[in-house]
Amino acid sequence: MTATLRPLSPQDVRARIVAGRAVLVDVRESDEFARVHVPGSLSYPLSGLEAAHLSVAPDAEVIFTCRSGMRTAGACDRLATRVAGEAFVMQGGLDAWAKAGLPLAQDRKAPLELNRQVQITAGLLILTGVILSLLVAPGWLGLSAFVGAGLTFAGVTGTCGMARVLMLAPWNRRSPANTSVAGA
Repeated sequence: MTATLRPLSPQDVRARIVAGRAVLVDVRESDEFARVHVPGSLSYPLSGLEAAHLSVAPDAEVIFTCRSGMRTAGACDRLATRVAGEAFVMQGGLDAWAKAGLPLAQDRKAPLELNRQVQITAGLLILTGVILSLLVAPGWLGLSAFVGAGLTFAGVTGTCGMARVLMLAPWNRRSPANTSVAGA
């Protein structure tokens, strides 16, 4: 039997939270949650969900969310098994919540999400390699090839060397303020 998550609109989710009936569980990574999240939501990153203990009152409805709804849709079986009763998902995720004009807790001083930092860095390195190969010497294409090979390796293995290096950057060492990261 396949477990499912029953969809709810952001307005329905808000009403259930305000009424004290529901808990919103955000499955995005901690760095994404630190930058922006629904006030009062709990952070249980999907990457560590099996190791985390989802501590929610037994009578509370559990509603899962991510940024756009894609992560929760792709992991509905895993998420639904984490709750005793019926499980819910917020349609459209945090993007739909924001589009509906509902309140968000934002920390603009928090670093960009690590995935975005990798994308920006990789893009700039590839672009730099191409420009330098045209203006200076063709050998600079090696930089673009190196970054491309690294991204391919990251995709195949799930290990990103660039992300590991970026985690050591001073702006990423700051501890996130006002985040309720659960299960960590």
